[in-house]
Amino acid sequence: MRGFEVAQKVEERGAVVLKNEHNELPLRADSIRSIAVIGGHADVGVLSGAGSSQVSPAGGSPVPPPPEIANNPLMIWMAPAYHRSAPLKGIRDKAAGAVVKFDPGTDPVSAGALAKSSQVAIVFAVQHESEGMDLPGLSLPNNQDALIEAVAAVNPHTIVVLETGGAVLMPWIDKVSAVVEAWYPGIRGSEAIANVLFGDVNPSGKLPLTFLKSEADLPHPVHVNPPAPDANHPPPKLPGFPALFVAAMKVGPNFDAVYDEGLKVGYKWYDAVKRTVLFPFGFGLSYTTFAYSGLAVTPGDSTTVTFTVKNTGKRAGIETAQVYASLPDTAGEPPKRLVGWIKVDLAPGESKQVSVLVSRNRLAIYDEASDSWKLVPGEYVIRIGGSSQDLPLQRTISF
Repeated sequence: MRGFEVAQKVEERGAVVLKNEHNELPLRADSIRSIAVIGGHADVGVLSGAGSSQVSPAGGSPVPPPPEIANNPLMIWMAPAYHRSAPLKGIRDKAAGAVVKFDPGTDPVSAGALAKSSQVAIVFAVQHESEGMDLPGLSLPNNQDALIEAVAAVNPHTIVVLETGGAVLMPWIDKVSAVVEAWYPGIRGSEAIANVLFGDVNPSGKLPLTFLKSEADLPHPVHVNPPAPDANHPPPKLPGFPALFVAAMKVGPNFDAVYDEGLKVGYKWYDAVKRTVLFPFGFGLSYTTFAYSGLAVTPGDSTTVTFTVKNTGKRAGIETAQVYASLPDTAGEPPKRLVGWIKVDLAPGESKQVSVLVSRNRLAIYDEASDSWKLVPGEYVIRIGGSSQDLPLQRTISF
């Protein structure tokens, strides 16, 4: 398989449908007369990662870097780059019988006017992230929340496609009909996104992190800016990096960062403090539905977890079934941990019995006194389901 095809398949499998009110998705090309495509430079490309995660766009980025970066060659690697794979073209190709118009989204009033005159509105929202920089918060930059609000206010069929490297806040979530997290979609992002939106691909992506309702829900909600360099605190010497580069990066003196969550990292923290989240770790919708049954757990050197997954919908789909374990209270662990998963490909109405092997080290804890990993004696609860917060099956075993 060629590289472009691999990139497209990765995006098609990785995109996560977060909301799909009234089955807005997949779009039905034969019944749509007009579509508004708004924002995100969707007329020319899709956002790439940055820093070490950036794949340089073939032919160069169609979106020029901002002046503060363009005028500083040492910083050009930090510029947002876009692959030349325009979602506007991908949507036009799928909806050949519809009028598809684009608005850059820089003016919410203009975007709202186009959305109001269109049957469906698709807003592309972007957030540039990179190593070597911190985001000021979890909100979308450049007034994009207001843009989405303006579009959703005039069009009940508003779909938001997110091109981000992580979680974002969604103050508009109750006003839009669908949300797709496309991440950084890659060199064939247009084709992949269009295939997901129009149902040529049934999405199967699951969240590898938690989406929050508010920054107040973060373990450390106050953003601390690193100290800036000054006469008394010059930039540190970074081996392998020229001094001019360090100065351009505005690297300040070393400072301490306190992480006191202990073992409660990511979804484990939200479980432990019983915090309601927007979308939990492991979550992701499909255009079909799945049911779980028949859990059996056989303890051993590798614990065998067997269960049945059934496609209860009308189209083929792939479910990522997840296995979590709750350790004995004496382990002092967060409420549960992910210990295994399996992808199950199912035709409509089909059932499959599957097994997941859970090795002992996935159930162990580190014992400081003996400097070794140990299995705590007691009861373990094995939980099965489609996300960290949707676990309909459970069995208790003992070691």
